[in-house]
Amino acid sequence: MFSCNTSTSGHSIFLLTGFPGLEASQHWVSIPINLISVVSVVGNSIILFVIRTDPALHEPMYIFLSMLAASDLGLCASTFPTMVRLFWLGARELPSDLCVTQMFFIHAFTYVESGVLLVMAFDRFIAIWEPLHYATILPHSAVSKVGAAILFRAVLLNLPGTILLRNLLFPQISELSHCYCLHCDLVGLACSDIHINSLVGLVSILFSLGLDSSLIMLSYALILWTVLGIASPRERLKALNTCVSHLCIVLIFYLPKLGLSVLHRVEKHNYPALAVLMANLHFLVPPLMNPIVYCIKSKQIRQGFLKRFQQKRVDIS
Repeated sequence: MFSCNTSTSGHSIFLLTGFPGLEASQHWVSIPINLISVVSVVGNSIILFVIRTDPALHEPMYIFLSMLAASDLGLCASTFPTMVRLFWLGARELPSDLCVTQMFFIHAFTYVESGVLLVMAFDRFIAIWEPLHYATILPHSAVSKVGAAILFRAVLLNLPGTILLRNLLFPQISELSHCYCLHCDLVGLACSDIHINSLVGLVSILFSLGLDSSLIMLSYALILWTVLGIASPRERLKALNTCVSHLCIVLIFYLPKLGLSVLHRVEKHNYPALAVLMANLHFLVPPLMNPIVYCIKSKQIRQGFLKRFQQKRVDIS
């Protein structure tokens, strides 16, 4: 624990935390984490490339999927550099300006991903409720506006907390709980009054993850209500099957957050290495699994990838 020999936020140094008790073998422990990051970047890049280059995939469902892949890439780019510096170079120090910047982008891309999952849920509801008017209800212009609104909300919700952090006093050296910077972690290290910062952080979470998860549950209630009104059991199964990929991704996105929250409140101090591992997986698993789930479940994505791959081989030969 570092004493509150305070410094202005712009001159503080934050120390990143690796795996407590595993410092000697930290390189080996970090190998799977680094592999997950690399696979995540490659997988989401492929998803973006396939959707961008295949006109048959220029539909709202796949455009939203490309937004999800882009937010996953942004999340990897926000967390991966400091993890590499820490695990492979042993560089724990992070200047406060860089730490706050990383915090902003981590939370922003997390909120973007949550917003995209929400609109994908209502996209599935519209596709099941009004399949004949799907393209009319969701034209490309509407999809673009929705994407811009998601991005604007993410920035708007993150700006107040980021600005307020600049007014806090921190110890000259502070030790973070993870290998990246999060708002709750930074606020907990401050020597100043943090009531307003904590309130702003709570409001931003409620109006992003909290609101989105509630509306996603509402959308699935509407989907279930609509599906039950379909007379044919075969058509019911077909309609529900279109939601499987999205439902898997929603669970992958929200369950690690729930698990990490429980761990922090129950066993964090007894198993600090497990808490750090869970925190890393909390940001690494969704970007890894999203392209895998959609490649497995979406025949159109697989066909688009094979078409691009075969075309590449023909061009080379």
